Amino acid sequence: MLRRALRFGLGPALLGRGLGTQREGSTLGKAEGSGGYRGSGVFSVSSHVTFRTRGPGPRWEDSGSLGAGAWDGKVSEIKKKIQSILPGGAWSPLCDTSHLPPEHSDVVIVGGGVLGLSVAYWLKRLEKQRGAIRVLVVERDHTYSQASTVLSVGGIRQQFSLPENIQLSLFSVEFLRNINEYLAVVDDPPLDLQFNPSGYLFLASEEGATIMENNVKVQRQEGAKVCLMSPEQLQKKFPWINTEGVALASYGLENEGWFDPWCLLQGLRRKVQSMGVLFCHGEVTRFVSSSNHMETASGEEVTLKRIHEVHVKVDHSQEYQPVECAIVVIAAGAWSGQIAELAGIGKGPPGTLQGTKLPVEPRKRYVYLWHCPHGPGLEAPLVADPSGAYFRREGLGNNYLGGYSPTEEEEPDPGNLEVDHEFFQEKVWPHLARRVPAFETLKVRHAWAGYYDYNTFDQNGVVGPHPLVVNMYFATGFSGHGLQQAPAAGRAVAEVMLEGRFQTIDLSPFLFSRFYLGEKAQEHCII
Repeated sequence: MLRRALRFGLGPALLGRGLGTQREGSTLGKAEGSGGYRGSGVFSVSSHVTFRTRGPGPRWEDSGSLGAGAWDGKVSEIKKKIQSILPGGAWSPLCDTSHLPPEHSDVVIVGGGVLGLSVAYWLKRLEKQRGAIRVLVVERDHTYSQASTVLSVGGIRQQFSLPENIQLSLFSVEFLRNINEYLAVVDDPPLDLQFNPSGYLFLASEEGATIMENNVKVQRQEGAKVCLMSPEQLQKKFPWINTEGVALASYGLENEGWFDPWCLLQGLRRKVQSMGVLFCHGEVTRFVSSSNHMETASGEEVTLKRIHEVHVKVDHSQEYQPVECAIVVIAAGAWSGQIAELAGIGKGPPGTLQGTKLPVEPRKRYVYLWHCPHGPGLEAPLVADPSGAYFRREGLGNNYLGGYSPTEEEEPDPGNLEVDHEFFQEKVWPHLARRVPAFETLKVRHAWAGYYDYNTFDQNGVVGPHPLVVNMYFATGFSGHGLQQAPAAGRAVAEVMLEGRFQTIDLSPFLFSRFYLGEKAQEHCII
């Protein structure tokens, strides 16, 4: 019964159901009846499955902490106590609390990268009434020095194997090409993403040629402009390529290339701040939730939870602030699995929905920048070799950047962002030099490392609600293509929160429930 219900899809939108914080005057309304936490009776989490409560009522629980020591005081309560003993007059704080997050927020988004900011943007853009939804974004790396967004190569493509990924990127490229229609802010200069539409060039061996043909067929069906090229056609168009071992190539004719990730990140951040989104530099360390033990009509027992508070440890401080909230969105990139575990996700018997983890973990990827005076030149696309090596042009000075997709056995230690230069010599350069003979004389000038939010299950994004934590949503796990798909993925998550279903693009195959059901949405075109 439960498995069948999960396959049917989504239920009512949480924002539409009036799931608000418990404070007086919440913009989302009181939590009366929502979540089924008051008393017993019938509780419905979707239009297809009904649960009945068991026991005397909800149980409140603390979902744990990443920090040391117990949190034993609320800033808001301290202020009220001090106020109560002071003589009359308006409240005047004894210390500056402007760095603290608000005490209440309708939506708390954990992660301030492009995916989290995109969710915030679309929530505010699609809200029925201006200012109706209060959104807080919590980001621990306020410099973004380790953010996957700014450490990526900034590519966008439609050459995927799944229709959903193709649709996501088609939507996103339209967003990027018209960036100032979406993200313009009055009296601020327009954004320049420096979009370079040079395309992607995928090369396939004899073994991969049939798969490439099938992928291109799907890409064309979804509206992507992609052509297939024989080795002879490839050699004629790109004479600097050695076609040895290449049986087929696919080339994006439009809407593919690369852009400035930092510009998109700053543009989104600037825009959502102008829309009233609040920011906090800090780390989420704890969730406070209530739970109810339920059983389905067929007698299956499940435990439903609702998060009521998110505790935030303020950056460079020992202060903590509880934020009462209605909805939590996990968009913490490579660290999303850890945040989900903090909320109790996956802490249940193996093989059960309650025991199903969010399979997102950090995977380290190296990017190398090299100079080659006689390299491919200005017309070079982003080239993805069958070996796993890739490269693209960077700027106009005969510079190129690229890397290599390691096998499971070659995965580097994600414990830090140190660069392994021997990895380039042993794993990257031989493939580059074989494919582009001019690269025999390249000189590496710079290198860095960044993280993929790697979904170990099927290397695809996780979007939408958790089936048991009724007010938690995901926007994570895109395994290297989150930057390019963020505009569309953010809208999809906002649509589910506001309307209860995907509207622009049906991303049902990317729901969390697939991990429990064992239904992979396998993407075969991962770089």
